[in-house]
Amino acid sequence: MTNRLVIIPTYNEKENIEAIIRKVFSLEIAFDILIIEDNSPDGTADIVKNLQNEFTDLYMVERKGKLGLGTAYISGFKWALERDYEYVFEMDADFSHNPEDLVRLYDACASKGGDMAIGSRYVSGVNVVNWPMGRVLMSYFASKYVRIVTGMNIHDATAGFKCYTRKVLETINLDKIRFKGYAFQIEMKFTTWKFGFNIIEVPIIFTDRTQGTSKMSGGIFNEAVWGVIKMKLRSFFTKYER
Repeated sequence: MTNRLVIIPTYNEKENIEAIIRKVFSLEIAFDILIIEDNSPDGTADIVKNLQNEFTDLYMVERKGKLGLGTAYISGFKWALERDYEYVFEMDADFSHNPEDLVRLYDACASKGGDMAIGSRYVSGVNVVNWPMGRVLMSYFASKYVRIVTGMNIHDATAGFKCYTRKVLETINLDKIRFKGYAFQIEMKFTTWKFGFNIIEVPIIFTDRTQGTSKMSGGIFNEAVWGVIKMKLRSFFTKYER
């Protein structure tokens, strides 16, 4: 067991899951992996169980069904806090996040004073591969919109590739995080920022999945647009004391 945990939520990721697990375990720095499995009908969980015979630092939480990205990560965070992890990572299963960048996110927190490190697509231009232009523009301007509404100086507010230090996850009341979809990523950054933690953006290249199907939808976008305004308004009535 290491003090570094990578949380990977899965739903129908049989094409990717074994390759991503093997890649993380091959890195120069050791990481543990926690899979949050939402009862995938394609047999993702069975692949993970087989790999657990090979890798002692591979763990899995199986849930009843598709309960949302935010709740998957929250359950993973709580699992990590019950154990001795100092660095907790969010990463997708589909290789849109390059596992080798985990080392750079870790370094930003362990060596450069970050309390949260974000794998940022937009901190040095637009570094997205294989996305249609419409989706690139939607994502890019969504982050601009979040910056304007919240006042956060973060270029990639919707990024889902992150490293948290333990003290951030212990400070945030995880039961008060409201969003379940991709706006969850915005809310976690905003709350971290409001508590005055040091956030570092690490430039990455985001490559859209080549295997399996995307889980994005229009409802996710609507949650982000209106949710950000509500989140900002709520913050006026919230005390952020460590």
